[in-house]
Amino acid sequence: MAPMTKHNSMPFTARLARWRGWIQAGFLLLWLDPLALRLHTVCSPVFHCYSCPLAFLACPIGVLANFSALHLVPFVALGTLLAIGAVLGSFVCGWACPFGYVQDLVARVPTRKFELPGWLGYGRYVVLAVLVLAIPYFFGEAHPLFFCRVCPAGALEAALPHTASTALTGPGIAWPSAAKMSAFGVVTAAMFFTWRPWCTVLCPLGAVYALCNHVSLFFLKFHPQRCNDCDLCRRLCHYHARSQRRGDDQRCIRCLDCTRCSAVTISHVFDSTRVDPAEAASEREDVVTIRPANHP
Repeated sequence: MAPMTKHNSMPFTARLARWRGWIQAGFLLLWLDPLALRLHTVCSPVFHCYSCPLAFLACPIGVLANFSALHLVPFVALGTLLAIGAVLGSFVCGWACPFGYVQDLVARVPTRKFELPGWLGYGRYVVLAVLVLAIPYFFGEAHPLFFCRVCPAGALEAALPHTASTALTGPGIAWPSAAKMSAFGVVTAAMFFTWRPWCTVLCPLGAVYALCNHVSLFFLKFHPQRCNDCDLCRRLCHYHARSQRRGDDQRCIRCLDCTRCSAVTISHVFDSTRVDPAEAASEREDVVTIRPANHP
């Protein structure tokens, strides 16, 4: 095993990142409502269909779409998303989102993974503006491109379970729409060949949190004075984002894998630490290139 630093220690955030899967599983159990409270009038901070038989809270994107169809402003839902985004940004995507966790699990299948162009990330803003806001506002819930009618998470968490339940209880199965199942099929297939395709290209909630990355209380900070140009942080990143943009890249889900490199740390807006030039020079000498772990 290659040494990480001359002190043979790993930053706390990098050690924490190794537990991310378990933390995601814990949040999944929470969103599946083990106590059967069913608080569907409360907006969730994650992408999770409220029509799921086990859904705890309401889906924030579903709330936005349905309120748009009613020509109303969901102040509580918007306030919830902005408040959480202002504190954590896309940490929510990387650590708490159940549909993101599903994509992480599928990505473990050993298939060749392809890197998507970064500009495809703007597709999330198109989905947010068109399918979540504009189409519901102008055409209502009946339009075939109303977001909830094509949502892949809704297909996995609600349409398929309800269809299976109907098939077991009697005749007259209500099959999911072709559009919803087609979207689900395409996204599911893409999960095997690229890292988090839904989050990267289409997720409207990810678009909201990505905007919050620029202003959130906690964020990832790149320290150029610690960098020895080994390109480790880029190789550790699933999206291969440039290290100089590590803190605000629009695709970043803040999984903390890149913090194995000492040039990237988690920080907050109240941090006023200044690095002494002599200390910075010493840190540059201490950095040892690490062999990155294999990622799906």
